[in-house]
Amino acid sequence: SQLDDSYFERAERMCAMAEENGFSLALVVLWSNYVSGTWASELDQQRNVFPDEYLMTYFEQVLKHFDKFHPIYVIGGDTDFQTDKATQTYKRAFEFFRANSKETLKTIHIRGRLDEIPDELIDEMDLYFYQSGHNSSFLDMPYLLAEKFYGFDPKMPIINSEPCYEQMGFSRKVYGRFSQKDVRRAAWQSILSGACAGITYGAHGIWSWHDAAAGFNSELGEAFDSPMFWQDALYLPGADDYGYLKQFLELTGTTNLIPRNDLLLKGDAAIRVAQTEDESACFVYIPSNTSIILDTDLSDFLVTLVNLSDNHFYMIEYEVKDGKTYFSTHTSQEDALIFAKKGK
Repeated sequence: SQLDDSYFERAERMCAMAEENGFSLALVVLWSNYVSGTWASELDQQRNVFPDEYLMTYFEQVLKHFDKFHPIYVIGGDTDFQTDKATQTYKRAFEFFRANSKETLKTIHIRGRLDEIPDELIDEMDLYFYQSGHNSSFLDMPYLLAEKFYGFDPKMPIINSEPCYEQMGFSRKVYGRFSQKDVRRAAWQSILSGACAGITYGAHGIWSWHDAAAGFNSELGEAFDSPMFWQDALYLPGADDYGYLKQFLELTGTTNLIPRNDLLLKGDAAIRVAQTEDESACFVYIPSNTSIILDTDLSDFLVTLVNLSDNHFYMIEYEVKDGKTYFSTHTSQEDALIFAKKGK
């Protein structure tokens, strides 16, 4: 019932620092534990649910302190829609920010592996966020969810807003952690499967800002193993892979990609294929070395193999026959990208 102005003032200073250092801000308005009828509010027995009568005052405070940064307003965080109450709370928030912050983008960050958003919320959104998550039993989620959202109507930009985080323990207390290669695979599979508006990177220890004095309860929520200290997590190498992915697309002039796994005649579904809109460039992500066949003629293309473990470029052997392109196994020992650009 009483707002703590010092909290908002400190958060505003932190946002200003982030903006000064080149960040574009995405701010979550209502994380799921604050909204009645979500999995997170049920988990903590509704102790943190935001009373309806104070929502508008809170929303106004958010605008007062943060609208100057022109953020993406992520109306809900890690949420599901188990009840109409939850949906209506988010709709109320969407309507407020739509009416009072017309120039900013709005979306919602949904729970891991969820592939449905109520239509009445989709009508309020500017882009789709999905979460492929941290469960080692569902490593196909980055591309399966991208394909699902790519088929949604209306069409909007798509982002995997939470792929597996580097060195995150597998959820549900399964022994093991996601490696640099795991998070790189999730990124390329997302981008080439329809979610090419962007990709988020996470490091276990950064999101919790973990230090030597901090505890960590591995029993709650999805039950992750303890994080490393944030000072160490800052230097995890997977962040460089995400930067390289962005730089590669920018240097090749790629602004949009059309998923084209229908061109893959031979190869596992984890191999992802995409083309530019004018079909002048083709991208093929291969998680593990194998031979593949594409139902397209790449005779007039310059074809390069990128070893994604070190980002070195190599020539690759291939043959074009009867309008199809045959690639044999290549020299990369880890995951690789085949990039084909029209013109030699």
